[in-house]
Amino acid sequence: MKLPLSYLLSTCLLGALGAMGGAQAAPADAELLALVQRHAQAQSSFDQAALKAVTAENYVEISPVGEVDGREKMLSFYAPEQKRPSPEVQVDEPAVRLFGDTALISARLSYRLNQEGAARTFAMRAGYVARLVDKQWLLVSAQYTGIRPPKTAK
Repeated sequence: MKLPLSYLLSTCLLGALGAMGGAQAAPADAELLALVQRHAQAQSSFDQAALKAVTAENYVEISPVGEVDGREKMLSFYAPEQKRPSPEVQVDEPAVRLFGDTALISARLSYRLNQEGAARTFAMRAGYVARLVDKQWLLVSAQYTGIRPPKTAK
């Protein structure tokens, strides 16, 4: 039986929070993890409309190579005419910290891409800041850091 990733993440998160005695924070945490999941999936599928829906007007993104892009530049990268084959993405190892109407979310993004019949995998750590705007969580920033693959023995 294959369960949707969002269901698995929500279930794991709710269980962990309940065990720590922080069940009152669970609804916001689950909502924020779903926001990050939608953002990652929208990037992977070049869904410009979904990216616009989950990001605030003042959104800023820092790429793994240190480039700083505002929302319009980020959206233009995901324009329909820019679409190309993209990797499958999985969001895991989430951590959510709430500070009133602001939240910090970190997660590991694991990517899998099939190139010429061979599977290629890589991962990044992502840090997000979200704000509660008119009762809706929106991302105001994202920063990505590549994770080096483990060294292979020679």
